[in-house]
Amino acid sequence: MPFRYFIKQLLLPPGIFLLLLACAWWFRRSRPRLAGLCFALGLGGMWLISLPVMVQWGARALETEPPLAREDWATLAQRADAIVVLGSGRERGDIAWGSDQPTGIGLERERYAARLAKASGLPVLTSGGLHYGTPPSEAELMAVSMQDDFGVSVRWKEERSRTTWENAQMSTEILLPQGIKRVVVVTQAWHMPRSVWSFEKAGFTVVPGPVGFLGVDHGRPLGGWMPEVKAVWQSGQLINEAVGQVGYRVFYQ
Repeated sequence: MPFRYFIKQLLLPPGIFLLLLACAWWFRRSRPRLAGLCFALGLGGMWLISLPVMVQWGARALETEPPLAREDWATLAQRADAIVVLGSGRERGDIAWGSDQPTGIGLERERYAARLAKASGLPVLTSGGLHYGTPPSEAELMAVSMQDDFGVSVRWKEERSRTTWENAQMSTEILLPQGIKRVVVVTQAWHMPRSVWSFEKAGFTVVPGPVGFLGVDHGRPLGGWMPEVKAVWQSGQLINEAVGQVGYRVFYQ
């Protein structure tokens, strides 16, 4: 995990752009043309990923699954047998709570899954293993939060997965022996295509339950062409997802 973590942080934005800027400084005297190219690519890349309009455009390319219609929530039990909520990491040791907590994205997924569960009566499985090897699992954190914050009891917890592919594969070990082959998968809209692909490869029939759409009107002044710190993080998530989609189809065919 540490090796994978460092490679990922260095080769994906913003790490790759910071690396280019470092190369520009290193080669500024020995190879000024190369230094100029590295500087232009690094600075230009950092500027592009900081723009809300780029987040909007990038998300539109990834968010290919439409949202569930509100009027269909109550009849989901006709199309699925369970709801699967995918983990998204955790916030470490928040002293306001005195314990680790789900991330903001995780809470967004939980809230949506809780609404679907209450409307449809479907049971819920949370999926997510240890975050960098430290307990409790993401699945456990989400299960506690769903009960305490949204009043929904989680029936199953898949607590070993570290990736979207493992979310799907390890959920089969819990759900398929009970005859559950149709699932509503709840995750971010930009993460949904890879999630659907992974769960279908694992043998499930998937009803997508995307939430947190970013490809909508961002409402920023000047059309979203002013840099914004939040956009850097969102762009990183979208680029990571785009790379993940390609990688999954290469390695998991």
